[in-house]
Amino acid sequence: MPELSVILCAHNPRADYLRRTLDALQAQSLPRGRWEFLLVDNRSEPPLANAWDLAWHPNGRHLREEELGLTPARLAGIRAARGELLVFVDDDNVLAPDYLENALALAREWPRLGAWGGSCRGEFEEPPPEWTRPYWCYLALREIRENRWSNNPQDWDSLPSGAGLCVRRNVALAYADDAGANPLKKLLGRKGGSLASCEDSDLVQTSTRFQLGFGLFGSLNLTHLIPAKRLTEDYLVALLREMNTSVLLLRYLREGGIPDLSRSFLERLRNASYLLRAGHRARRFFLAEEEAKRNARKLILEWEARKS
Repeated sequence: MPELSVILCAHNPRADYLRRTLDALQAQSLPRGRWEFLLVDNRSEPPLANAWDLAWHPNGRHLREEELGLTPARLAGIRAARGELLVFVDDDNVLAPDYLENALALAREWPRLGAWGGSCRGEFEEPPPEWTRPYWCYLALREIRENRWSNNPQDWDSLPSGAGLCVRRNVALAYADDAGANPLKKLLGRKGGSLASCEDSDLVQTSTRFQLGFGLFGSLNLTHLIPAKRLTEDYLVALLREMNTSVLLLRYLREGGIPDLSRSFLERLRNASYLLRAGHRARRFFLAEEEAKRNARKLILEWEARKS
């Protein structure tokens, strides 16, 4: 039985990026007999099994998930995995050679944690415009200089992202049961051209059900390959809008409550003043956040109506 399962979900991946992801997995210091590799093909055309040979790994296998979306693909991987520790890798992630070895060491050293991650550094296809720097966090980029952990679901500073995410098997299975039974959770996570997110946060926060925490550790390092198209203003505005919608959906799913869009006279006045003074780009990002709130409220109200 493998100690660890690597789950890589992909939908029509960029071939040069996926090759580097696979090369990094082949270079792992953890002996292959101790881990398995599941490549979950989420309705790619042509199917990934036709082009990507996994014979290099004695415990490597292809899975096909026909329901489009990162959440269904991850659920398929969770249900098929046999390891006690699951590591989720995206098709544009390049793991450091000691990533899996360190992930297992942390599982032993931190038995009170149910999920953890590490540093995610960006490798840009083209030099990024300087104005994009404040938005790099939305691309899951962050460097962990000091280990931190928490058991507070609202401690977003300690919450790992989906890139290189490590999760204990019992936590992942509980999440899979919840997500499989709740259609609203299928709205979280990428789906085709959608930039929805927070399925990874939902998975991580499931740790607290088992009185387990989550954390970030500097010993885990990966590189996120970022194409030029993800640094355009249009892409980042859409990303901000859909991520904020997802955050509100996740809060509703975990805490209840419908977003309140009412504004006091002073708030409306401040917002109007800001929009008059702000530049074109700043206005676009501000309005995207406001649209996210309206979108989330609409989805939640529709869900509430179906339940009643």
